[in-house]
Amino acid sequence: MTSRDKPGVLAGYRVLDCSIAMAGPFAAQRLGDLGADVVKVEPVTGEWQRHAAAGGAAGNRINVSFLSLNRNKRSLAVDLKDPAGKEVLRRLVVGADVFLQNYRPGVADRLGVDYASLAAINPSLVYVSISGYGEDGPYAQRPGQDLLLQAMSGAMLSSGRSGEAPRAAGQYLVDAVTASTAFEGVLAALLHRERTGEGQLVTVNMLDAVTTLQMQELSVHTVGGLPQTRSAEPHAHVYIRSPYGAFQTSDGYLVLAFPPLKKLGEILGEDSFLSMEDEEHGWTHRDEIFARTAARLLTRPSRHWLDAFAAAGIWAGPVYGYADLVQDPQIRHNGTFVTYDHPTEGSVTVPGFPYRFSATPPRIDRGAPLVGEHTREVLTEAGLAEREIAELFAAGAVAETTS
Repeated sequence: MTSRDKPGVLAGYRVLDCSIAMAGPFAAQRLGDLGADVVKVEPVTGEWQRHAAAGGAAGNRINVSFLSLNRNKRSLAVDLKDPAGKEVLRRLVVGADVFLQNYRPGVADRLGVDYASLAAINPSLVYVSISGYGEDGPYAQRPGQDLLLQAMSGAMLSSGRSGEAPRAAGQYLVDAVTASTAFEGVLAALLHRERTGEGQLVTVNMLDAVTTLQMQELSVHTVGGLPQTRSAEPHAHVYIRSPYGAFQTSDGYLVLAFPPLKKLGEILGEDSFLSMEDEEHGWTHRDEIFARTAARLLTRPSRHWLDAFAAAGIWAGPVYGYADLVQDPQIRHNGTFVTYDHPTEGSVTVPGFPYRFSATPPRIDRGAPLVGEHTREVLTEAGLAEREIAELFAAGAVAETTS
């Protein structure tokens, strides 16, 4: 048996994914990629993300947003506001290892799927609750939206020009780091359970996730006492000396990361840099150095400068778009993107896995499911009789869609 034929490292664990949007589903998908049996518990009309196509990428029957966050899952469509539907979930909790939700604070209690209620059914359950700002406190009811939290975290004022509006990251940064944090929390709690048999509540919130991501920057402020001061030039980081950032060339863009000023001056033909000291003038003359570097780089194409910087051992690189990224030789060598066949969406190429396991590599066993595609299958596995299942369908407490 080859490593590709072996079950994933999390095979044998069952995850009930009751989350919506990005952070929760992305965390659960990571668990599924590693072999966990992830059951996506969604309303009979489908999870919210099925109806919100990012970038307008609608797909055939499954939009790209949902497709990208829900592979390696089975779908159980159930109405948790219906007592019969709620009882179905409680039956599933008995045999589950992980329960993951990102309801607004208070919703889990109202639905009767809070940690205390489910731990009474299954004391060994690892229960993960994701929120925007925390389970309680003055901001608990605020919407946990990515851009709002980027702004609140302080990160947006660590780059760009002084006096100009801050710029958000070009990704759903807070959602992504929250997903990774929740994924780590699940693994740590499962390890604890393996050692002790004890389940527990794991809480993750987006504000803390993006704040602790800035460990170094915030420590410079809180411990070093240095203010977060943006420059007049579009410097890429307030706590790094000049030049540091993205620069335009005669045919495109490149990035340059704190080069030795004397070497830089020699390559650019900028004599004023030759007498400068990196750790003195790189701070005191930050705007001047940035502006002069920008002016010199405009005179030649990117390839000229990148070759010259590489020869001198200066850190520099190209600025890619997505079209460049997917064709990059290192990306292709790494197998960063994976292609698989989806029953309704055809051939799908998407980012693969951020980790490698020599014995139990992650893999895609199924693409994102249709709404309730696995309802009947999951209920049968949970021990419900055919008569019970038929009654649930007839009452509208559960639903299914077949391919």
